[in-house]
Amino acid sequence: MSVSTAAIEPSVCAPLPVLGQDVTVPLVTGGEVTYAALDYAASAPALRRVWDDVAAYAPYYGSVHRGAGYLSQLSTDLFENSRRTVAEFLGCRADDQVVFTRSTTDSLNLLAAALPADCQVFVYETEHHASLLPWRDAQVTYLDAPRTPGQAVEALDRALADRDPYGPALVCVTGASNVTGELWPVRELAAAAHAHGARIVLDAAQLAPHHPVDIAELDVDWVAFSGHKLYAPFGSGVLAGRADWLQAAEPYLAGGGASRKVARRADGGVEVDWHTTAARHEAGSPNVIGVYSIASACKTLNEAGFDALVAREQELVSRVRAGLAEVPEVQVLSLFGDDAPRVGVISFVVRGWNSSHFAAALSAEYGIGVRDGLFCAHPLVRTLLGSDPQGPGECGAPEAEPGELSLNAIRVSFGAGTPDEHIERFLRAVTELVREGAQWKYRTEDGRCVPDRGTAAQV
Repeated sequence: MSVSTAAIEPSVCAPLPVLGQDVTVPLVTGGEVTYAALDYAASAPALRRVWDDVAAYAPYYGSVHRGAGYLSQLSTDLFENSRRTVAEFLGCRADDQVVFTRSTTDSLNLLAAALPADCQVFVYETEHHASLLPWRDAQVTYLDAPRTPGQAVEALDRALADRDPYGPALVCVTGASNVTGELWPVRELAAAAHAHGARIVLDAAQLAPHHPVDIAELDVDWVAFSGHKLYAPFGSGVLAGRADWLQAAEPYLAGGGASRKVARRADGGVEVDWHTTAARHEAGSPNVIGVYSIASACKTLNEAGFDALVAREQELVSRVRAGLAEVPEVQVLSLFGDDAPRVGVISFVVRGWNSSHFAAALSAEYGIGVRDGLFCAHPLVRTLLGSDPQGPGECGAPEAEPGELSLNAIRVSFGAGTPDEHIERFLRAVTELVREGAQWKYRTEDGRCVPDRGTAAQV
């Protein structure tokens, strides 16, 4: 059965304006088409409101905290007001700190550097590498991939109860998988962690752009996320939550801004009095524009009505899953099953296709941008594909020729700026590629599957 785009009713909630909506790209088969950006899980397009806010501020840009001039004072106010905006967006508690970083990866590495001595870390093998790998100086327990939310809570409860010696512990868990889009039982995991005297950090990189995140309601100790997934460019991220471990740790970076007073000692050395506020871990001149863009995105999502955006995205998720289910050759990857709640992130494989070949054909012949590979979550993807979870892999495409099977997957992801037409085109393209095959020949070049420009269109 083919996918009938005529049967798809338009969403009642309009998508938010984003940059790139009118960008056209060439097709190898001839002509051009408006680009369908369906790789939100990697980097979401910037909201038009964010871009406009940044453009309006740019002429007034100045260095923060240390300048007496008007522009410096204005920029300092904007920077600190952005911190308050983010705190409100996350539902931070009164004594929580909001530290600005470069990304989710940077945020979690900062927290890893602030762990108390002898801290034990518990992390599922299902995590993105940003939350799987930073804990190099700690004793780490890697938990197997659970197959239900209940199993996830039970496995954590057992692991924490059995830890020896009993001391400081941290649990790191995603809020929404960057591979399957499935929501994790964060509140229940937080309760299990706290019952055993452990703390918990939430990797909200894929959750915050798709669903409200409330630190107090979820009862997590920290939240980390990236601006570039929250419709805000310019390379900024956030670590928000409890201040005590951050205040007790050595500054993440040593330098100006992190220090309150520096003086020479009688012995010739240097005595440093470090800040105890968020500035302790924000040394150097901060990315003011990046921080402001995050605050602007937070405001835009809230003012648009986050609940309405969530409802619309769930419509799109249902359409994509229903459309893919009509193609028997397509296998959607899932940990928790078809009924699990999820955000707009769906990974799949197509029987008989190299995933990189399929993704390349979507781009070259339909103007659709998706992601293929292991999505920087190698153990999870290999577990879902039934391959060796210990085997090597790369975030990009493997060295496999088009037509050869590959141990990677295809990921389609979307969000608040996705038009209905992009979803319709994607489902039509999947159906046509599976039923009719690609119209062009492809080859592997530098590890990527690309159109062979020297061949005729028909294979």
